[in-house]
Amino acid sequence: MMQRQFRPEVEYSLKATSPHLGGAAAGDKLTTTYDLVEQMQYLYVRVVKAKELPSKDITGSCDPYVEVKLGNYKGTTRHFEKKTNPEWNQVFAFSKERLQASVVEIIVKDKDFVKDDYIGRVLFDLNEVPKRVPPDSPLAPQWYRLEERNGHKVKGELMLAVWMGTQADEAFPEAWHSDAASIPGDGLASIRSKVYLTPKLWYLRVNVIEAQDLIPNDKTRFPEVYVKAMLGSQAIRTRVSQSRTPNPMWNEDLMFVAAEPFEEHLILSVEDRIAPGKDDVIGRTVISLQHVARRMDYRSLNSQWYNLEKHVIIDGEQKKETKFSSRIHLRVCLEGGYHVLDESTHYSSDLRPTAKQLWKQNIGVLELGILTAQGLLPMKTKDGRGTTDPYCVAKYGQKWVRTRTIIDSFTPKWNEQYTWEVHDPCTVITIGVFDNCHLNGGEKANGARDTRIGKVRIRLSTLETDRVYTHSYPLIVLTPGGVKKMGEVQLAVRFTCSSLLNMMHLYSQPLLPKMHYVYPLSVIQVDNLRRQATNIVSTRLSRAEPPLRKEIVEYMLDVDSHMWSMRKSKANFFRIMGVLSPLIAVARWFDQICHWRNPLTTILIHILFVILVLYPELILPTIFLYLFLIGVWYYRWRPRQPPHMDTRLSHAENAHPDELDEEFDTFPTSRAPDIVRMRYDRLRSVAGRIQTVVGDLATQGERLQSLLSWRDPRATALFVTFCFMAAIVLYVTPFRVVVFLAGLYTLRHPRFRHKMPSVPLNFFRRLPARTDSML
Repeated sequence: MMQRQFRPEVEYSLKATSPHLGGAAAGDKLTTTYDLVEQMQYLYVRVVKAKELPSKDITGSCDPYVEVKLGNYKGTTRHFEKKTNPEWNQVFAFSKERLQASVVEIIVKDKDFVKDDYIGRVLFDLNEVPKRVPPDSPLAPQWYRLEERNGHKVKGELMLAVWMGTQADEAFPEAWHSDAASIPGDGLASIRSKVYLTPKLWYLRVNVIEAQDLIPNDKTRFPEVYVKAMLGSQAIRTRVSQSRTPNPMWNEDLMFVAAEPFEEHLILSVEDRIAPGKDDVIGRTVISLQHVARRMDYRSLNSQWYNLEKHVIIDGEQKKETKFSSRIHLRVCLEGGYHVLDESTHYSSDLRPTAKQLWKQNIGVLELGILTAQGLLPMKTKDGRGTTDPYCVAKYGQKWVRTRTIIDSFTPKWNEQYTWEVHDPCTVITIGVFDNCHLNGGEKANGARDTRIGKVRIRLSTLETDRVYTHSYPLIVLTPGGVKKMGEVQLAVRFTCSSLLNMMHLYSQPLLPKMHYVYPLSVIQVDNLRRQATNIVSTRLSRAEPPLRKEIVEYMLDVDSHMWSMRKSKANFFRIMGVLSPLIAVARWFDQICHWRNPLTTILIHILFVILVLYPELILPTIFLYLFLIGVWYYRWRPRQPPHMDTRLSHAENAHPDELDEEFDTFPTSRAPDIVRMRYDRLRSVAGRIQTVVGDLATQGERLQSLLSWRDPRATALFVTFCFMAAIVLYVTPFRVVVFLAGLYTLRHPRFRHKMPSVPLNFFRRLPARTDSML
């Protein structure tokens, strides 16, 4: 029991590291493309094809495949049936760190039901294998004569290329790796590195203006007509038209998110609300997005009339009615001037508009080296022991990257480098680490979800240009049991700026494209459209090979960041207090000056005040000079490290277990009624305090209004009389004298002060507010 009380302190801070980036042995040529990672040496074997293979079966046929063997590691190609001149073109990669032999053996075999027949082999001494480093051209494969185990040549030749290279080799991503020798063939696709591009997203604006000559099915009543628009899984409807006639009007905008290539059609149906929950389709039209106009600015486009098709059901089949004259008036366009938000605004990695014609020149390049991870925790159990199969995902702009999966390792080494163009420095790159749960192939995964290990965000504007940042970032996740450190990931980051002047100019430009300010979307529209965009991105990336699954994309895009959390509310409250604390400190310091706690300081403030009164033109220069000196002084303590996940700022370390359980609850809730009732009561108490504060603020504002509203005639008469007398006094008295006397009164000695509230404050507190009229 005593051991539980002394819980060891977990290290959540950032650690500077000194990896040997881009290094190689003396005399070796260095690559410039992979200078942010440690070089990893691999033996590559490319098996291209074979010819004139002898048949070993009784039937006279040959079903050849190739086995590449190096020590205990063995990789095989696919086999061909009844083919003596097969072509494989497969690459095998063996890590030099784990080489267990001095000879690599490439064996050609004939697949058989009982035992595979030996055809021949080719041997290579590793000391004789040539080295190749990009940008050298790929090594040309050559023909090698097969030989028996005793060294005698046999019939048949094999085309091969064998070389020593690094992970910078273009054959590396698609190669079979010796580290993954235990993975079945259908699971190999899920462990390879990959670069993904998200689809190009557009906002689709549908301006529903009016309809003409509608023919409702029930002609005994006035129709209650609305328009329902559908694009894929997105469905939005207009309000019911106020004009209950055959020619209803709406003039309402409906916004959708569309992705290229445009696979779905826009379907609009005009429907009549007959009864609650019962609607009757009056007509329908289908619009192909391929033919929809695209606009780059806020200029109005021409509207268009579309015929409505009447659908009737005859004998269970839906048929079109040919004679139908109803039509609908629409203005449909694809908005190219907006940036389609598919991620949280606070962590945006791209702020460019959709239309490429509106893009500005890039200002630099972001390079990321994903090096290693240390101290990862076991994420699943296999054969009675804990294991982890980690991989990394990085996202910036439209480009997502996924590293290869390192099999069964708590200290994986990826050493993969990626590059992005940067168009705005005030953007964020997100790197996530995950555990691969699909190594047995998609069919055998049984709906398993890749487990999140942790996430890192780096804001580019916090980085110095042309400097390489090498740090080990803590991987922290929040679980229902509390905050947990899952390990550390080591990254190398470099932000290279092509034009410092262009980057400085960007700080004066709007964050979002022009259309967001000229023709803004409402907050509700932005939230709905972000949800639709995230859905489209996760669906498209989950269809890639290997797939970036939905749970990965949603975690990287912070889909659930808008959900209620008591912990986040507390954290945001203390963030506000942190912002206001300097102002509170200044107010306390000024109060100490006014009460002469330090007489020398107060006398100096009196002297400064007199100088500023006599020379008011020095006020603004003094303020800006003071701010300049503060900035120069703080330069000594400027942050030398990029920001990272802060558990204290997030109030994750001291969060109550019930608050965490509430944060991880589903929406709608799945908890027991008693727990929900308790949480509701707690929320009511918190909301009651907020309500009281808001009410107090409203009261003070209403008291200000009542100064001139004659709600209290005596108070308003006193205030108006005071204003008239003050106007006369201030007219005849020089302004400097007024300021001087007011300042001396404010800074007067405590001997001339009393503890009772001042007359103006007493007068203000007696003013009426509208609280008397509240129920």
